[in-house]
Amino acid sequence: MAIAATGPASLRAGQTVVAEGGNAVDAAIAAAVAAMSTEPGIVSLAGGAYVTIWPAEGEPVVIDGNVAMPGRGLPREAFGGGVREVVTEYGGGVTMYAGHGSVAVPGALLACEAAVARFGSVPWAAVVGPSVEVCRDGYPIGGASARYLALVKDNLFGHDEGSRAVTRREDESPFVAGDLAHNPALADVLEALGREGASLLTTGDLGRALARDMAANGGLITEADLAAYEIVVREPVRRTLGDWDVAINPPPSIGGPMLAVMLTELARAGVPNWADVLRIQRAVLAYRLRVHDHARDLDAAGHALLASVERHGLAGLPTSASTAHISAVDADGLACAVTMSSGYGSGVTIPGTGLLLNNALGEPELNRLGLHALTPGTRLASNMAPTVARAADGRLLAVGSPGADRITTALMQVLSQLCLAGADLDEAIQTPRMHVRFDESGEPVVEHEARAEIEAAISDAGLRGLDHGALSMYFGGVGAAYRGPDVGEGLPGELRAAGDPRREAAVGVS
Repeated sequence: MAIAATGPASLRAGQTVVAEGGNAVDAAIAAAVAAMSTEPGIVSLAGGAYVTIWPAEGEPVVIDGNVAMPGRGLPREAFGGGVREVVTEYGGGVTMYAGHGSVAVPGALLACEAAVARFGSVPWAAVVGPSVEVCRDGYPIGGASARYLALVKDNLFGHDEGSRAVTRREDESPFVAGDLAHNPALADVLEALGREGASLLTTGDLGRALARDMAANGGLITEADLAAYEIVVREPVRRTLGDWDVAINPPPSIGGPMLAVMLTELARAGVPNWADVLRIQRAVLAYRLRVHDHARDLDAAGHALLASVERHGLAGLPTSASTAHISAVDADGLACAVTMSSGYGSGVTIPGTGLLLNNALGEPELNRLGLHALTPGTRLASNMAPTVARAADGRLLAVGSPGADRITTALMQVLSQLCLAGADLDEAIQTPRMHVRFDESGEPVVEHEARAEIEAAISDAGLRGLDHGALSMYFGGVGAAYRGPDVGEGLPGELRAAGDPRREAAVGVS
């Protein structure tokens, strides 16, 4: 088993389940649940997730557990409130909405449970079990959590007693990396989730407590929203890159279609150079900013984009917070990639549970139409793009990244290095990256890591560059699990896992 996890607690959870007979899906989901339980401010159990799985025999699938717009049964005047503006220096400066009105209907746990039920080999309670233990016994605060919470512990997480309890030391001072934290209330919740299943947060006692707290504090989530939420099993978008068959998160996700378009153009270019990467990113991300992010029907817009680029290339394009990722593959040929998000955090919990809630409705980049503009039940936009790939010689890959809108560009560059340029796993992940961002006037700015060839491509294109130095966490944190080519009849290749030096990672092979 090869596992690329977010930190030592999530890796241990995955390895514990493997020791009990779990496969790659069990390991990935156990690691994901642990990450959502032990990385406050980065991701939580009450967020969204996508799970991409490719079984040894059969076709790949994507399980969509992304967050949805709440508000079923509420009058019109209930919308547009329940939030407060939060300004933070995170990511170079972010303005967001927090509070009960920023919380969307969560689906991550339902997606995780569905993955285990359909593809796992151990019971759901066994997958959740390691997270119960670590929340009770204690877990080290990771560097990413410590850095983020140091910026937002007061203005974002300082307004709610439950949030304060799990986002700082007992003396109210900031966490530092390595601090041992405990969350016994969340351990009790996880134990109940293991017994009763993820419906505890929809139609069970936990869901009813969530709906009551929302109603009392200007939030939009109702019992009707929670009861109506369903995961969706989707057919991934498939693209050929070199001799790899790549399966990608489909619409209505935004990140998946953008990545698919980028890979389509990379395949046309052959072994890419930095000018190709810059040209493709600039065209695709300009389209996203001007057209796709403002579409009311992201499913239809995504399929139209894919069809247009498939026929016409880039000429067919009109010119008008926090995430975590787990990858696992096993020797039997099963691959699983899980990407989770709870946004920047709403700063509120379900009282008495230690369970932090998402602020997906308060992320401006995911709500281009405005606050509370969607119809209740609509899936929100997402950059998440967990990806699996397979080659005829037995090679197998599960890969993904956190990093907001840099997810797609990080994966584009890692996949191009691995699948087209012939780089090995570590080299592909460590290769310097670039990302085209558009400033407030609509002009492109090429943010990049230090490399002379990148600077030359930017200069040749006549664009403005912004150097982030070497191996900046701004450009994501790709985690990949890999099985090498078959070594003989019925003998699978070597298992490997690689994390990104730009962010924390924990990898293991067993």
